[in-house]
Amino acid sequence: MVHQYQLNGYNIVLDTCSGSVHVVSEPAYDMIAMYPDHSPAEIVEAMLGKYGSTVSREDITECLDDIAALKQQGKLFTEDTYEPLADTFKERSGDVIKALCLHVSHACNLSCAYCFAGQGRFHGERAMMSFETGKQALDFLIAHSGTRHNLEVDFFGGEPLMNWEVVKQLVAYARSIEKDAHKHFRFTLTTNGMLIDDDVIDFSNREMHNVVLSLDGRKEIHDKYRVDYAGHGSWEKIVPKFQKFVEARGDREYYMRGTFTHNNPDFMKDIDAMLDLGFNRLSMEPVVTSPDDPCALTEEDKPIIEKQYEILAARMLERERAGKPFVFYHYMIDLTGGPCIYKRISGCGSGTEYMAVTPWGDLYPCHQFVGEEKFRLGNIWDGVTNPQIREEFRKCNVYQRPECRDCWAKLYCAGGCAANAYHASGNILGTYTYGCDLFRKRIECAIMVKVAEQMDPSLKGQG
Repeated sequence: MVHQYQLNGYNIVLDTCSGSVHVVSEPAYDMIAMYPDHSPAEIVEAMLGKYGSTVSREDITECLDDIAALKQQGKLFTEDTYEPLADTFKERSGDVIKALCLHVSHACNLSCAYCFAGQGRFHGERAMMSFETGKQALDFLIAHSGTRHNLEVDFFGGEPLMNWEVVKQLVAYARSIEKDAHKHFRFTLTTNGMLIDDDVIDFSNREMHNVVLSLDGRKEIHDKYRVDYAGHGSWEKIVPKFQKFVEARGDREYYMRGTFTHNNPDFMKDIDAMLDLGFNRLSMEPVVTSPDDPCALTEEDKPIIEKQYEILAARMLERERAGKPFVFYHYMIDLTGGPCIYKRISGCGSGTEYMAVTPWGDLYPCHQFVGEEKFRLGNIWDGVTNPQIREEFRKCNVYQRPECRDCWAKLYCAGGCAANAYHASGNILGTYTYGCDLFRKRIECAIMVKVAEQMDPSLKGQG
């Protein structure tokens, strides 16, 4: 399968199943498009008719030979040989768990209108995870991690800083046992920033492998939705704290994570606002909510959003040339290696290798399923007591979704998010069509950025 597109002056040809990316001339671009369905003679005549004033018959014939050689080398029109492997990859990993999302707080000090977690309560009761429950969760992870050395733990909510002392106790406990268990824990913290202080900054910079800071960009956009229970915006309270946090963090991983909605499909203004504030590791995610929600993205928003992704790619290159590069999470792509074929087919591992733990110790496939009782897998004391759910998630791969079979981006998204698919279609093996459209546009832009970095001498050594 081949995907062709033109962006920022580049004629890009992507060979889906080999991952090869080719930047070609306009005649070659047209010849590749004709190659599967036309004879060499037909292609030659068509190219002479269109480009005869600038290319010769010999040039066209030579280009045809190059296309044939790329096909022979498995770099163009490569056949898909991965489908027979799709159902076996997750079976090979057995019941090994490598990551947990610890919901240390089912409470929040903000009341964000678009929050999928129902203002942090996940449509249930407010609750805090005890140290004993969190300790058992870490023991459960070690016991079910097999031979894996690196284990991932996300501190999530609600707002995890509302249960900060327990977070610190759990990190200390994990550090005290990891050596004897032959494991290494990598922790991530996600916070709205309201309770950040010097202790949070110092501890996080010592212990947190990554920190995700929630900011929606422009003050007027952020304060429209990210408000406290009195309805007051949080921007002025959190931005100085985030700036102090990021400055102290140095070269450690962090992301400013924003959400764009129907009210700001022109999200580049929010990206620019965050850059102006001094942040350079950014993420802006499309809201996922019910179609009748005022925040929901509409079909009319889609062309605006797609244009924003193009503007974003151009802005990244512009700032690289100026020696002021920044990272955009969804444009992080490695064309020379990238995820192994297991990840390209099977996705994130929710419900199999990755699970969420509620304050009471219940297990769910991921944080977006918490509170959906039919997806409760079991608990951290008894383990997975509903194996049928786990088996359903084990089947989640790109080849189980009919809509994905002919999609050129399938080995980049691995079938997409099971939670988004479920909330959009009622089936974890369904698709979230709107999200698919945006994903394909992001990948086109991300590949173009990498192409430009290889082709443009002014970008060498900048990013």
